[in-house]
Amino acid sequence: MNNQLTKPETLIQWIALSALAILIGIPLVILGVHIVQASDPYIKSVVSLQGNPVQGKAIFQINCAGCHGLQADGLVGPSLQAISKRKSGYGLIHQVISGETPPMPKFQPSPQEMADLLSYLESL
Repeated sequence: MNNQLTKPETLIQWIALSALAILIGIPLVILGVHIVQASDPYIKSVVSLQGNPVQGKAIFQINCAGCHGLQADGLVGPSLQAISKRKSGYGLIHQVISGETPPMPKFQPSPQEMADLLSYLESL
């Protein structure tokens, strides 16, 4: 029987190579996701615009405050205070427009409205 994998040196080499593959793979996956997100025309349009947090707050209060609270501190939906520390701009845009997390509805404001909303969320 071949005991090569049970030798300590071989096992250490296998673990080192696996760790190296993971350390190289993770940034490549993150870069790939970023490239795909940045190629979406809607997202490209949103991030190219200057958002107005005052307008964003008005959009938030009309469309989001019912679940997230008037001060974005959570009601039915979670608190959005400091959300930009937990999610990137791309992640926030995706969260708003995707409808992937019920009961949050799919919502696609105009690019300027989304830029305004994003600016407001980043100010929290």
